Amino acid sequence: MRAVPKRRYAVLAVAAAMVAVPLSTSPASAATAQADLNGDWAPFSRCPVDDPAMLAADGEDLVATCVSSVSPSGSIKLGSTEATTGVNDMQFGVIQDTATGAFTVVPPAGGALIGAPTEIPGGLLGLMCPENDIPVISDLCDSITNGSLNKVTATVESAGTPTEFNLTSGLVTGKPIVKLPIRIRLENPLLGSKCYIGSASDPVILRPQNTTAPAVAVQRFDADGTRDTAGAMLRFALTGNDQGDSTFAVPKATGCGLGGSLSWAVNLKTGLPSAAGNNNLVLNNASTYSGGLTAPGLVLPNAGKVLSQYWHSAAN
Repeated sequence: MRAVPKRRYAVLAVAAAMVAVPLSTSPASAATAQADLNGDWAPFSRCPVDDPAMLAADGEDLVATCVSSVSPSGSIKLGSTEATTGVNDMQFGVIQDTATGAFTVVPPAGGALIGAPTEIPGGLLGLMCPENDIPVISDLCDSITNGSLNKVTATVESAGTPTEFNLTSGLVTGKPIVKLPIRIRLENPLLGSKCYIGSASDPVILRPQNTTAPAVAVQRFDADGTRDTAGAMLRFALTGNDQGDSTFAVPKATGCGLGGSLSWAVNLKTGLPSAAGNNNLVLNNASTYSGGLTAPGLVLPNAGKVLSQYWHSAAN
């Protein structure tokens, strides 16, 4: 077996650079399903260990790890509209090029985030009804009395691949951790199925950062997830910190209503487009984990395949 230079282990600190953002990233080519995993593997239930890029990691030139980040609550302000967020579970794989130190994000099939849609306060009435009388729009707002017609939910979706992943930013406050292009889908029977804030060509760009410092712990566990101080797996845990971003701009909504006929009303009431500095994302009490082989160089050139094998062995 070959010795592994110390720099090869830098990837195992990747938990320091992950963020619990309520976003969904583009599906990966592989189809790793969500699994109920044992012990310390539990946070990595959707790690894309079977993605070709993860499997190809040799453990020397390329090192693969699993990353998970959860925020139980938070809030988001877009223009003049504010809403609370529920639990958001973000997971993906990360591959480090040990020669350059660069990191590449590998999202799981189905997207990096699983989270409940956010309900917009005031629903459609609060989202688009004007204070002054406007023909058609005011009449439409006055006619909406049924709760199901008024309810509007917002779901954040990917609008591109995450980039600019920064390893060390997760250990400190005030430094962007990752660049995340997103769009926000607004759902309501009258708004139709194509009402979005942002798009693939004009996304909302989030650069979340720690606003408070996390508590850091290092844990070792066996291949099947059982805690063991001499285990083959290493997990970094960063917990109890808040995260956020107030630097992003928000483009206008499009596709709302039949033929986009209600987009202008949504934008007028919501204050979109909204320049950077007028919007804000807050994520409370984030918990972030990063797990990988303690010494990936000991299983050259099959470290990625071994990681996948261990992940599957932990399934309940």
